Amino acid sequence: MERKDGRRPDQMRPLRITPGYLPHAEGSALIELGGTVVLCAVSAGERVPPFLKSTGSGWITAEYGMLPRSTETRTPREAVAGRLGGRTHEIQRLIGRALRAVTNLEILGERSFIIDCDVIQADGGTRCAAITGAYVALRQAFAKLIADGKLTTMPLNDAVAAVSAGVVDGVPLLDLSYEEDSRAEADFNIVMTAGGEFVEVQGSAESFPFTRATMDQLLGLAAQGIRELLAAQRLALGETA
Repeated sequence: MERKDGRRPDQMRPLRITPGYLPHAEGSALIELGGTVVLCAVSAGERVPPFLKSTGSGWITAEYGMLPRSTETRTPREAVAGRLGGRTHEIQRLIGRALRAVTNLEILGERSFIIDCDVIQADGGTRCAAITGAYVALRQAFAKLIADGKLTTMPLNDAVAAVSAGVVDGVPLLDLSYEEDSRAEADFNIVMTAGGEFVEVQGSAESFPFTRATMDQLLGLAAQGIRELLAAQRLALGETA
């Protein structure tokens, strides 16, 4: 199968992560994945949700949104409607879970970190790009607090990234564009750590059931893509392999 952008089935789109994109945020990153562009920014606060008060544990959560013209036709702002849609709620929870999975929350003390992920341009894989960029932004925020003497050690236990994979016209593909995603027979979003462990696997059949062999193929493609994303994160953070 020939993809419209000329990529091989197992090839990621062009990827760039720009750290420190916003001067006022504790940590930030602009991630560009093909035609998808997401801005991630971290804000740190000295309070935690009520259920964590007096526990000594911190919290990480996320807010996600798409700018009105991040898509081909205008997407109305959810704030104007007065409520968040189900998709937005799902993605926000996914981003938060992904980052909490690799963080020792007790090291944070009773602090909260809110990660704002704003989609500037959408061409598929926005939630995956948000998770990948959010990790870079959060690591910067933690490093800043360590430099300021507010944290004594890095709370992150591992790196985390996310990628999409799916079956289009019977062919397993890595990193779906919107055009591919919209006609996929099976569609997966996979979140993995640098240690090769899964944080979350979201997969569904759109037209026909898929086999275990197909799922294994997609997970294999995802593992390959995650390695590339992790390398880009390390490069953005100035870390060696």
